[in-house]
Amino acid sequence: MKGIIMAGGSGTRLKPLTGVLSKQLLPVYNKPMVYYPLSVLMLAGIRDILIISSPAHLPLFRALLGDGSHLGLRLDYAEQAHPGGIAEAFLIGADHIGADAVTLVLGDNLFHGPGFSALLRERARRLEGCTLFGYPVRDPQRYGVAEIDAAGRLIGVEEKPRKPRSELAVTGLYMYDRHVVDIARGLTPSARGELEVTDINQAYLERGQAELVQLGRGFVWLDTGTHDALLEAGQYVQILEQRQSVRIACVEEIAYRMGFIGAGRLLRLGREHADTDYGTYLVELAERSARDQQVPHAPPPGLVADPTGLPPFAATRSPGP
Repeated sequence: MKGIIMAGGSGTRLKPLTGVLSKQLLPVYNKPMVYYPLSVLMLAGIRDILIISSPAHLPLFRALLGDGSHLGLRLDYAEQAHPGGIAEAFLIGADHIGADAVTLVLGDNLFHGPGFSALLRERARRLEGCTLFGYPVRDPQRYGVAEIDAAGRLIGVEEKPRKPRSELAVTGLYMYDRHVVDIARGLTPSARGELEVTDINQAYLERGQAELVQLGRGFVWLDTGTHDALLEAGQYVQILEQRQSVRIACVEEIAYRMGFIGAGRLLRLGREHADTDYGTYLVELAERSARDQQVPHAPPPGLVADPTGLPPFAATRSPGP
């Protein structure tokens, strides 16, 4: 499976912070925002990832992340010249996707919860059509909304409805099979001239191939696209990291825990951040792992580990046509 991070857009809701800087490069507590969606793809076991952003901002992403080899990844970059909707990512990234399935995550979304890595890998393994991830919110009219029937099956998706039929927002995390590029090519732009991801989801729904995974109690999804949401996300990460002595979306640690890199590489990456708490954390992890001969594939604390084995979620599939 391939991965795409959609890091385009003009970030108008975050101005003046985004006057000269991509919002996905703004800090969420102690790391760039883009680390959070990148960590989602890594936790799903995805190593071949395309980052899409504006021509002005792509050099900054390249300077930050390079080709990804230091994390055991392959990172490529592509331009979205003008905001053209989330679904345009599948046209821009068509060569990257090829004949594979793809997971797309929005660059300003933060996900955190027990058993997340296992959930993602299981959903990727079982993917037939598309898998959406729903999360209950107080203001669903701001989002794409999923409608389910009495049996919990997905029966409708609607973009920013005036009268939402449920409180389930469709989050910025989408899994699609290899047909998504062809579906995207057949879309008609909206009145705003954009290709809407909701139209892709509707197409899969009409085929009876749309599944909704509800992220339930104990799970956190944050859209960091406003000043208040950005501050709340930073405070959430700060509290958890300080109380539990773990790191959320620490891409170096995830690369090590997932077996993408070894302890020696982890140690070198930690030393590159010398004199910071972040670097000290990586160095201590590498040294402790070497002492304990820890298995590299063990789940990262606070990110994947779940003694119950499964996270709190319910999976539902749309009825056939």
